[in-house]
Amino acid sequence: MGEQLRWLLEASAALPIPEDQISAHFSAAFLEQISPAQLNGVLQSLGGLRLESLADVTPTTLTGVVTTGVGRLQISMAVDGDGRIAALLFQQEQRPAPQSWAELDQRLRALAPRVGFLAAEIRGNGTCRPVHTIAPDTPRPLGSMFKLYVLGATAEKIKKGRLSWDTPLTIRPDLKSLPSGTLQDRPDNSTVSVREAAQLMISISDNTGADLLIDKVGRARVEAQVGRWSGHTALNRPFLTTRELFLLKGADYPRLAKKYLSLDRARRYRYLATTVARTPLSAVTPWDRPRDIGALEWFASPGDVCRAFAGLSALNTPPIDEIMSANDAGLGLDAEAWPTVWYKGGGEPGVLSMGFLARDAAGRTYVVTALTSDPVTALDEASAAPELLALVRGSFAMLARS
Repeated sequence: MGEQLRWLLEASAALPIPEDQISAHFSAAFLEQISPAQLNGVLQSLGGLRLESLADVTPTTLTGVVTTGVGRLQISMAVDGDGRIAALLFQQEQRPAPQSWAELDQRLRALAPRVGFLAAEIRGNGTCRPVHTIAPDTPRPLGSMFKLYVLGATAEKIKKGRLSWDTPLTIRPDLKSLPSGTLQDRPDNSTVSVREAAQLMISISDNTGADLLIDKVGRARVEAQVGRWSGHTALNRPFLTTRELFLLKGADYPRLAKKYLSLDRARRYRYLATTVARTPLSAVTPWDRPRDIGALEWFASPGDVCRAFAGLSALNTPPIDEIMSANDAGLGLDAEAWPTVWYKGGGEPGVLSMGFLARDAAGRTYVVTALTSDPVTALDEASAAPELLALVRGSFAMLARS
């Protein structure tokens, strides 16, 4: 086991690894699932491996922590009877869960200067019963967690018979956004179903998928959905598309942003439909420091987020469960104890948010959401995300005991 780990660490420093070496060190079963080219691609994307620590080692398995070009990751390996690598997994480092709410509060406040938190049970009547909170009614920037409202507005329109999960959406050039996501890479004027757009919007946070759904459902209906689930509707009017946010923050910043923020609400709608709509996406340049996260964002309090999860759960349609269950962000709750886990998070420089709904084997449903932000300095997501996951994981354990 140790020899294979040493070889992998050395080989990853001289990429690409030749195919004959990969065949000599990896099992045939592994290479049926992951080709040498794919393996080299993954290792190249990590930007190097350096062993930090080993947590659990047996003659055939090990887990540990490695430092990579994208941050600290947990590495898991296993070898077969011939000593060849049969399993190799990189995932976010799993940190210890808090053992008390006081410990959670201390660790959460260490992550960012502005935080909000709620751990709650969803009662049978669909309301949230808070168990532990930090500033539960204070609105915070959400990042892509706003997509919960888009999914809700879409599902409501389908429920009323005005739309179908199979309805095709045309990927017009003016509706394409920037990553995350993949729909922006599909041919102009090709189509995608409402169901697939919603799946991608939640599972990989596809921005073009979100904008296609906002266009189809209508901005006003999404704003109405926010009004049903949030106590901070005014902060989300106009309800921005991701394309609009990219343009306001990334094209000739801060000129467009300052002008937009100087306008009253009615004029902001017109500005989006004219000046912003005419600005090409090619004018956007990336940014790595917070830009107006207190004014140009989507906003909700931890309590609002809980109501959004509760509202989606109350719709009780199989596609929503499938869509929301596609990605647990690496939370890793025990599947027998927690057969249903939903997730949506979001982020941009200065913002990191996570929201989870989980239903236990007895049918009790809980929501945990953590909203963190820093208006001055970008958060170190490589460090903050594993810590947030640990806090959420511990929260569900404490909720189960409550």
